Amino acid sequence: MLKNLINTSKISLLVGLCTLPTISYAAIPNSVGEQFGIVAPQIAAKTYFLMDYQSGAILAEKNAEERFAPASLTKMMTSYVIGDAIKKGQIHSDDIVTISKNAWGHNFPGSSQMFLNINQKVPVSDLNRGIIVHSGNDACVAMAEYLSGSQDTFVQKMNSYAKKFGLKNTHFMTVHGLDKEGQYSSAKDMGIIAWHIIHDLPNEYKIYSEKEFTFNKIRQSNRNRLLWDSSLHVDGLKTGHTDEAGYNLVTSATDNNNSMRLISVVMGTTSSKAREVESKKLLRWGFANFETVQAVTAGKVIVEEPLYYGQNDVVKLGGLKDIFITLPKGRKQDVKSRYELKTAYLEAPLKRGQVVGKIIYQLDGKDIAAINLQVLENTQEGSIFSRLWDWAVLTIKSLI
Repeated sequence: MLKNLINTSKISLLVGLCTLPTISYAAIPNSVGEQFGIVAPQIAAKTYFLMDYQSGAILAEKNAEERFAPASLTKMMTSYVIGDAIKKGQIHSDDIVTISKNAWGHNFPGSSQMFLNINQKVPVSDLNRGIIVHSGNDACVAMAEYLSGSQDTFVQKMNSYAKKFGLKNTHFMTVHGLDKEGQYSSAKDMGIIAWHIIHDLPNEYKIYSEKEFTFNKIRQSNRNRLLWDSSLHVDGLKTGHTDEAGYNLVTSATDNNNSMRLISVVMGTTSSKAREVESKKLLRWGFANFETVQAVTAGKVIVEEPLYYGQNDVVKLGGLKDIFITLPKGRKQDVKSRYELKTAYLEAPLKRGQVVGKIIYQLDGKDIAAINLQVLENTQEGSIFSRLWDWAVLTIKSLI
């Protein structure tokens, strides 16, 4: 836990760091790099986005909320819909799918596919790998028809998830990402989709680290060549390319100690090699300049405050979820924290999880992050006599 500096002055709400898992995606504030004067590298891409997985902190960005063609990055949402359906038991990995004429590989000449044949019987697990590892357009159509009956209905489901995730600059028109008018996304939104895959669907995410997959006796390698880079610990996610989009890449990697995970997005680079080089620049810069520390442990008492009108005299305050913040590397010991209550006094009844104030973190005398201070246990009203006594106490306090 970071050092505490208790101060009950008025709350100062911040727009600095967003927090995971209770993440709030407001308009992008100054990035953490800008906040601390750490200059991001020059990235040769139309747009890019770098975030910390645990804290949700935006380390660097350029045009991250502008709309661009996503190309096969679209398949991350296709994969999410499939993975979520498997998780909920709506479909199963060993289900057998009969390939329709719409999903025939011949419909996609010159583009990525897993070479499906009409009336072929293929398990969901193979089609899922065909989407993630092969980037197969044919596999996307096959799974869309199996899960939703038609591509159009599946696309509606993709867009409903986009709305659920709060993606303001994303709209899908296809299940595979081939260029189509009205289809767009942003670097920030793609980063959020990646976060949800990693966080919500760990079994689905494992497939993104697979380097190759053989189907129909055809072995194809994952197009995310950073999976082979021994200088990084990349374990996903997805490439994309069309004439309109250029070359896109979403990656996620952990540091050497597996204590920090970053998600990077580059869109609109000039070649498959360029998207790898620029992604590598972002990840290396992020790991070299920042560290993420746990600020709140779920359920752990941070402070006890006097409670009025309750059965107990004090109420335990803290957080219901683990919360992390991202800092300049090597500055953890310099961070101080304080808490500030919404009201001068806390009065029963209070519900578990109720937000009663903020924990505010400072570095070099500046507020850098704020998270909710919550009630850890339900508190009930006390007897009529104890409430009368507390009323008298508070009345006297108000007169002082």
